[in-house]
Amino acid sequence: MTDHDNAAGPAEPYIKFVHVSKSFDDQTVLRDVSFDVRRGEMVVVLGRSGVGKSVTLKHILGFLQPDAGQVFVAGVEVSSMSEAELTAVRRRVTMVFQSGALFDSLTVGENVAYPLREQAERGFDQGEDQIQARVDELMSLVELAGMRDVLPADLSTGMKRAVAIARALAAEPEAILYDEPTTMVDPLMAQTIGDLILKLKRQTGLTSVVVTHDTKLARKLADRLVFLLEGRVAFFGAMEEMDACQEPVIRDFIELDEVSFLSP
Repeated sequence: MTDHDNAAGPAEPYIKFVHVSKSFDDQTVLRDVSFDVRRGEMVVVLGRSGVGKSVTLKHILGFLQPDAGQVFVAGVEVSSMSEAELTAVRRRVTMVFQSGALFDSLTVGENVAYPLREQAERGFDQGEDQIQARVDELMSLVELAGMRDVLPADLSTGMKRAVAIARALAAEPEAILYDEPTTMVDPLMAQTIGDLILKLKRQTGLTSVVVTHDTKLARKLADRLVFLLEGRVAFFGAMEEMDACQEPVIRDFIELDEVSFLSP
């Protein structure tokens, strides 16, 4: 049992999928998917490319609606919300995209400050000194202190993702979603990003969902994990339980990943 189990107790999960199915044309991407994420917990959605991992994240934010089933965030069904209602959800739940989705024309500091300025426009009282102090705090948190005046084009892929994480945290969300945070970076940067996400998990206690195909990252981060296979949940539980699972496809995935890690 993790500390999050004790903290969450019998409370309603922060995120919950109930028998969710989704198809695009004649291709079924999610098949009767059910799992939950407790408040303060980090759940990793694991599986090969094309099994519906990123589609799962888009359902949490209401970018996609299920063909069947329900998706709940903070006890409210997002799968039946209007766009205006979803905007409020997206202020509470933020996403770090694979690309980073930074504004190329803005400096790193201006990118991180963007959600803070949006809050000021909505009437939240934040002076410029407060905004700049918060940007410095977040840049330090993601280990990019002193880089506020750099443009995104001058950053590595991994550093762009660190900036994207800082920007996501600036919105002071209740939950954060990471879409393949270690894809397209070298092994050393992948380890650095994994360490950063783990540090933020411990320091912020945010509810988190991480989508990845990387079992090493899953081992580092997951309180519990969902293993998706051909759009269905083949396993949902703790990593040590998955290690003990004897289903052949899960064993193959774990062993192939370990072989690829050991290969030169």
